[in-house]
Amino acid sequence: MSSTPPPHRPPIPPPVPAYLPTTSPSPLSVDRTLYTTISQAPRVLSQEFTLPIRSGRAWKAPAGSIIRISTPEGAQVGDLNIWNGENPREKFWASRTRQLHASHVSTFDRLWSCLPYMRPMVTIIGDSLSWYGENERGGRVHDLLGTRCDPYIRSVLSNGSQYDFHCHSNLTRAVLPFGLAESDVHDVINLFQVTGLDEKGRYYMSPCPAREGDYIEFLAEQDVLMALSTCPGGDLSLWGFGENSEEDMVKCCRPLKVEVFRLAEEGLLERLGWQPARPADYRGVHGLVIPRGEPQAPAEAWQRDQTGHS
Repeated sequence: MSSTPPPHRPPIPPPVPAYLPTTSPSPLSVDRTLYTTISQAPRVLSQEFTLPIRSGRAWKAPAGSIIRISTPEGAQVGDLNIWNGENPREKFWASRTRQLHASHVSTFDRLWSCLPYMRPMVTIIGDSLSWYGENERGGRVHDLLGTRCDPYIRSVLSNGSQYDFHCHSNLTRAVLPFGLAESDVHDVINLFQVTGLDEKGRYYMSPCPAREGDYIEFLAEQDVLMALSTCPGGDLSLWGFGENSEEDMVKCCRPLKVEVFRLAEEGLLERLGWQPARPADYRGVHGLVIPRGEPQAPAEAWQRDQTGHS
């Protein structure tokens, strides 16, 4: 069988995104007037802390609160995980968010949860790096293409080298006080990180463009538990797996700041028409339609249909 490619490819029409809003209003296209009003409303600080370099921390924020993550001393990448505040089985789903919005997200995009919940966890309501757009090599900021660095891939790529402060490790330590474990840590959104695909489709990272005081803000669409790692790659300008990589990368590491706010005017969200996100309204059972307690005969008939045996 010949493996010779055809002499030419037929013209390919411009691609159409697979997931587009089909109704108005749509969960995929938020009410911008509403969310702009929320972002500009007076607020009160309820929680604040700064994460040192190469560390991690987790915190809870109630539905309707605003979470601001910023770069107080300049460029620094942060790896963010999110869970439902009361049910860690509901967690951020990076790949579905990438499909629903884009490989890199910004203001008015949402971060969605996994099945069977399938609802917004947070909505981005502010992004001081929204000006960045696309660089000359197609790179964009706030990355959903990649995931967190971890000690396992480091060991694979650097002859068994051991180091305990990758983002995966930072996030693992961060969630332990909340009763979670390493297995609960999941694919992240890489905040302030510029990434893209090269001409061969390979993942690449560019230095972080954040300046002192840059930020991204989220509105919590449900009660959330969030965990953030100050990436040990810092601003990624010296990223590598070489012999001296840790010594080099620490030179470009900076802290991140987290602030959680509530709106100053009590009941404003409800008066504006905002409500916490609800799980997807799928009420089927994936085709398993025989309820518990069905008489034996129909069950036997169903089994014959499935196996072809009497």
